[in-house]
Amino acid sequence: MFTGIVEEVGRVVATTPRLRVACERILQDTVEGSSVAVNGVCLTAVRLETESFGADVSPETLERTNLGDLGVGSAVNLERPVTAGERLSGHIVQGHVDSTGEVVGLDALADGNWWWRVRVPREFGRYMIYKGSIALDGISLTIAALEGDVVSVAIIPHTYEVTNLRERTVGDRVNVEVDLIAKYVEKLVAPFAEARGAESSLL
Repeated sequence: MFTGIVEEVGRVVATTPRLRVACERILQDTVEGSSVAVNGVCLTAVRLETESFGADVSPETLERTNLGDLGVGSAVNLERPVTAGERLSGHIVQGHVDSTGEVVGLDALADGNWWWRVRVPREFGRYMIYKGSIALDGISLTIAALEGDVVSVAIIPHTYEVTNLRERTVGDRVNVEVDLIAKYVEKLVAPFAEARGAESSLL
């Protein structure tokens, strides 16, 4: 489990035969087989070196995420799994990306703040609420506005400086993970909603 608090921005140094990311901080206690979130995607670290780690990326992951868009030099957000007893500064993030969204706006505001707008697939809109949580490229963010299939988030200067947001442009694909709790709630209430619908049709 992750929290969506990016620890480091790494750089892709190879994409074949496996993804390889150059970094420093997250390697401090990473061992062979450890989980690492790369742009919000939970991957298994293999072939560790002093300044980089490798990760195999499955075809399903390439299809569902933006990892296939990465090239040598691409900046990626990195996070190690949360450990028991740590503060949950973000929200519960599994690293299981639901889909990708398209950046439609990254506008500068006063005092180094930014307004980021991302178009997400319409079927995931039911999991998003105003002031709810969402993970974009592995960054835990609060939904500041919802307009149709476009979700907006306010970016503070710190987040802009310590993530790969500085290199995002309109048209880029970003990984989207919606709130896990919302999905559980939907599954729990679905049978009751279906039963009420069936009762109403009999009246």
